[in-house]
Amino acid sequence: MAVDLLLGLQWGDEGKGKIVDVLTSSYDIIARFQGGPNAGHTLEFEGNKHVLHTIPSGIFHPKAINLIGNGVVIDPVIFMKEIEDLSPYSIDFNNKLLVSKKAHLILPTHRLLDAASEASKGKAKIGSTLKGIGPTYMDKTGRNGIRVGDILSPNWEEKYRVLTQKHLDLLKSYDTKIDFNLNDLEEPFFKSIAALRKFELVDSEQFLIEAQKEGKKILAEGAQGSLLDIDFGTYPFVTSSTTTAAGACTGLGVAPNQIKEVFGIFKAYATRVGSGPFPTELFDETGEQMAKTGNEFGSTTGRARRCGWIDLVALKYSIDINGVTQLMMMKGDVLSGFDTIKVCIAYDTEQGRMNYLPYDIASQQITPVYEELPGWEEDLTAMTQADQFPESFKKYISYLEKVLEIPIKIVSVGPDRKQTIFR
Repeated sequence: MAVDLLLGLQWGDEGKGKIVDVLTSSYDIIARFQGGPNAGHTLEFEGNKHVLHTIPSGIFHPKAINLIGNGVVIDPVIFMKEIEDLSPYSIDFNNKLLVSKKAHLILPTHRLLDAASEASKGKAKIGSTLKGIGPTYMDKTGRNGIRVGDILSPNWEEKYRVLTQKHLDLLKSYDTKIDFNLNDLEEPFFKSIAALRKFELVDSEQFLIEAQKEGKKILAEGAQGSLLDIDFGTYPFVTSSTTTAAGACTGLGVAPNQIKEVFGIFKAYATRVGSGPFPTELFDETGEQMAKTGNEFGSTTGRARRCGWIDLVALKYSIDINGVTQLMMMKGDVLSGFDTIKVCIAYDTEQGRMNYLPYDIASQQITPVYEELPGWEEDLTAMTQADQFPESFKKYISYLEKVLEIPIKIVSVGPDRKQTIFR
């Protein structure tokens, strides 16, 4: 049985959690394949709002198994806080949530290194969420990391102390000093490690291999967005993991020829959190209206998101590198009320006009080339079928499908699970 894959096509915050939740009833296993608690997947249904950081977004469905894959980095303190927040919902975590032994752990000193590194950059800072994710992936690739399976080892604390001391020595090298009390940080950490040991810790790649042989339907869930990919994103203003389709292979142990459908999620406009280039960013009342109507604040950090018109140059790039087979458009309702909708179709650069994402858009002047489409006044949030959409919104969808050459199968018109329209 093939594996389907769902990922974001912009700079994250596209609404992946909502769509995973909507699709989970069609799958047996939901498997998160990369990223850490910098992700904030928001789900709304039955009058409640839930924000998940590490746990896959299928956790509220009674039948699906949820797997945290080897490509994820886990902060046990944040993980256990998530578990605690979900306690009122009678979720059977013993049978519904699996954790890969090969997933790496975020230590308290990883967070300290993250803070010191970001502070030392001054105005050149990346815009890190300061969750310790970058330093954890650095230790992973540097072959120094501690994995979930290590906490089952009798010499676990020795491994922890060796790596922690290395981090403390490294902190001394930063000009910018940060205040901390390691004992205060370690108390909740070790308490959470003890709780993590009680979960089902598995050889996740073997679990998925057997599941495929048994004909189970698997959905791989990505975090962040393709334009934050460590290789193909707007480097260096990116995250530290592979957010593209290839990340599902390395982050779960899924063979490339086992991936079937690639669901690409994007907003009807564009947003970005933190630092980094954003060619279509708006600094006027239009951008402010998008942010206000779309409630554009980070679900993990609370930071205000930068807003702008949709960028089809960047979006087409993401579609191509991921092999997207179906598109899902989020927050179409946010654009209601604009007289004109602008769409970026090319960049004017120092080298001339470009219709693809160049090597570096951070260090050169880029002017977006726009086409304009008529807007619509109608409120989309109460609509339940695609034939109810206003003509201008239908034309907007058709225009995007024509340019992107991929069908838009789902249109979201609000945050609730029910505000999801299949086309």
